[in-house]
Amino acid sequence: MSYAIIGFGKVGQALARAFARKNIEVAVASRRAPEALEPQARAIGPTVVAKPLRDALEADTIILAVPFGKHREVAKALPNWKGKTIVDAMNALVPLEELDGLPSSAFVAKAFAGAKLVKGFNHLVAATLAADPVVEGGHRVVFLSSDDEDATASVAALAKQLGFAPVKLGKLDEGGALVHARDRIWGQLIFQDLFKKEP
Repeated sequence: MSYAIIGFGKVGQALARAFARKNIEVAVASRRAPEALEPQARAIGPTVVAKPLRDALEADTIILAVPFGKHREVAKALPNWKGKTIVDAMNALVPLEELDGLPSSAFVAKAFAGAKLVKGFNHLVAATLAADPVVEGGHRVVFLSSDDEDATASVAALAKQLGFAPVKLGKLDEGGALVHARDRIWGQLIFQDLFKKEP
């Protein structure tokens, strides 16, 4: 399984740190040239590799950490997203009307035709996401929701590999609504920093 993070701001770098901590290779890309990202990627760890956007999108699992709305630009980079799993780590700070009344991830999914989309890693602030998820004898929780159970399972496996405790919330319009940001309204689970103790 190969991984890429698209967007290399605070959230993208925080996620890259999580991969580096576990020595898992991840490609990182943004609107900037890979040369511009390279020093920061190298500083995070040797498994974080800056690549041009098109090359990064060859990964099986792609984490979107761009500002909401910029996802459309990313979506145009490939004609078809079949076989890809997209992890939506963005928060939508736009009026509900602009989302056609959909949960933000369902709206994003329309742009990535053929992909399986999972909402995840969006409810923690960047500084928390960047910190070691193993805390006080437990693991920091990440909430996942998707309309595709197989995609949820594979992202849950990645979250576990990274040291997090995945909690599945079900479909995007059900449990997923708890972690969706809509304009000025935050889902009830956003910014909740929860831990799961080892049994």
